[in-house]
Order: sequence, then C-alpha cells, then structure tokens
Amino acid sequence: MSNTNFGEHVDGYALPVLNEREARAGAGILFALAMISFMNAFLTHNFTFTKIFVTLFMVDFFIRIFINPKYAPSLILGRVAVQHQRPEYVGAAQKRFAWSIGLVLSVVMFLLIVVFEIMTPIKIVICIVCIILLFSESAFGICLGCKIYPLINKKALLQCAGDSCECKVKEPIQELSTLQYIIIIIFIVFTTAVTYFTLQEENSIMEMTPKHLLKKYESGKCGTGKCATGKCGG
Repeated sequence: MSNTNFGEHVDGYALPVLNEREARAGAGILFALAMISFMNAFLTHNFTFTKIFVTLFMVDFFIRIFINPKYAPSLILGRVAVQHQRPEYVGAAQKRFAWSIGLVLSVVMFLLIVVFEIMTPIKIVICIVCIILLFSESAFGICLGCKIYPLINKKALLQCAGDSCECKVKEPIQELSTLQYIIIIIFIVFTTAVTYFTLQEENSIMEMTPKHLLKKYESGKCGTGKCATGKCGG
C-alpha cells in the first residue's frame, strides 16, 4: 500500500491526512493498558496479562499499517472519545512511519514474551520505549517517530500536529521565564532527594528485619506454598 492510499483525503489539504486527536486518544488508551500490564508483571511476576496486551498491541498496529487505520480498535475507541472535538489533521505518511516502528517493536515483544518466553532485559527496554512513545504522544502531542521521518525522507510533505513543522516562532504565552526554570530545577532536586531518602529508609527497614520474617511475608507466600486465606502463620 503506497502512502498515497494511506490516510484520508480532505478538502484543503494537498496530502492524505489523519485526525491527530484520534491518534492521541488511541495512544492514551494503549498507554494506560501498557502501564497496567507492566506494573502487573513487575509486582506479581505474572506475565499472562502482558502476553494478552502485547498480542492485541501487535494486531492493532498491524491493522493500522496493512489494512486501514479506521479499523484499528484503539483508534475506533479514540474516535468515540473525541468525536465531538474539531479534527486536527496531520500528514498520514509520517504517522504510518511512526506506527511502523511500533509494529516492529510489538513483533519483537511478541516473539520474546509470547512465542519463546525468553527472560531477557531486552524486553524490559522495549517495553519502556513503547511506554515513552505512547506517553509522549498522548500527553504532549509529540509523535517521536514523526520527528524522525523528515530525516529519512528529505522531500516529504508534512502536515504536523499543532503546525509544529511550520511554526518556528513562539507566542508570548509559550515563553519560559527565569523563575519558571528555577522552579523546575527545585522541583527535580526535591523529588530526587525525597526518592533517595525514602529508598534509604526502606533499605534500612529491610536490613533490620529478620530474614525469616521477610521470607514469611514475601509476595503473600508462606514458606514454599501459597496461603489459601492470603495470610501467613498458624
């Protein structure tokens, strides 16, 4: 399928376009599911939900690229969520490129987690990359894959979200003052300090707790078997 057949033809636009609001909503839906899947696997070491999500993620992006974006489940839900908002059109070509990156990542994850069940740090890295890409688009409206596309296709005709390709001058309301930069720096330092001292306190508690108690209450298990009541002890 060529780029000329990918996307919608809208009067007033010289190139096929997609609705950025739908894409952001779809990214937000996938981001929420990805975070639930990641945290569930991290906390419980149970990858069942992760396998389901990765499979659905891969199928969703396959439909976007090789069939039609309008039939991808996440984008359908996104359309439902923003159907009363004015469309914001973006070039379909760079979106297809960005979604192709997502598809490649999802196929790799599918092979590692679902097919071969390989325990490797690579799948954690890919998962984090996917979460960053989804969060960036849903929260900030920044499609990182779309930013790469012009570097590969120098002659590409772009219709970027928020006119970011054409708008090079900031409006006064977009400017940052020195005080705002200072506030951000203080916030980062404060958050880092609180996180550090909290972890130090948790480590101290763990070190002072007898090992047999840690083993007894670890992950809701008693010794080597799970408790039917969820409690440990007699």
